[in-house]
Amino acid sequence: MRIGELERRTGVSQRLLRYYEEQGLLQPQRLPSGYRVYADADVTTVEHIRNLLAAGLSTATIADLLPCMGSAGGQLIADCPELLLDLHRERARLSAAITELTTARSTLDQVIATAPPSVEHAAAQLRDAG
Repeated sequence: MRIGELERRTGVSQRLLRYYEEQGLLQPQRLPSGYRVYADADVTTVEHIRNLLAAGLSTATIADLLPCMGSAGGQLIADCPELLLDLHRERARLSAAITELTTARSTLDQVIATAPPSVEHAAAQLRDAG
């Protein structure tokens, strides 16, 4: 399939698909004319890329992980011990970031709770006016 069809089937822009290729995430065949030709399996690969990006992994990490990933019924499977180590490391990084964000939100909640009612009312008026 050509890049426009892959875009239609995945909802990912052609520009982003070309970026995935630049990052080594996709390897389409090339026609003598230079046009890219994608396999049906690339639809699933793009879906996996999107899911891994949403999980907070970088394209560089995903490029390292994709060769070690299998799929069963659309679900990603960790097929290599190295992959599992990388995924545990990424999960720990995400957990640490969540902890930091939770602490930051609690600090903001504490500061917001100190606002007198008149300040809350003024802030509400500003919010509603904008």
